[in-house]
Amino acid sequence: MRYFLDTEYNGVGGALLSLALVPDDGDELYLTLQTDQPIVQWVQRHVVPYLDMVPEQLSCPRLTQRDAAHALERYLRHDEKPLIYADWPEDIAQFCNLMITGEGDMVEVRDVTFRLVPMSNFSTAANSKVPHNALHDARALRDHILALEP
Repeated sequence: MRYFLDTEYNGVGGALLSLALVPDDGDELYLTLQTDQPIVQWVQRHVVPYLDMVPEQLSCPRLTQRDAAHALERYLRHDEKPLIYADWPEDIAQFCNLMITGEGDMVEVRDVTFRLVPMSNFSTAANSKVPHNALHDARALRDHILALEP
């Protein structure tokens, strides 16, 4: 199955704050994570106020990194070859870092393929119903890519 990924994080290379996977069709995944890092000013202003602006059924308490990793594992468990689309390399890096649960240990996600589709003429945030919310931005990415297909 194909999934569209977006993440929000605490500045470039900073802690993951939220992650969303939106499939072509079916149940979406939205995770928010705890952080003990001080939140950078831009993120405090443009991301934090929108973290919980999701449908009630997807709303969840802030998870530890380990709990979020296992939630991701459970979500993808049914898919033998997930194909993850992203429009920004840091989204893929954050996804991969989330899979790591300890030294030499990772969640059991099978045969993941990433497809980086940089969009020079498209902004997920500008086309999102709730800009800088990972779920809404991932939906905007999905809708845009699907609209480009024949």
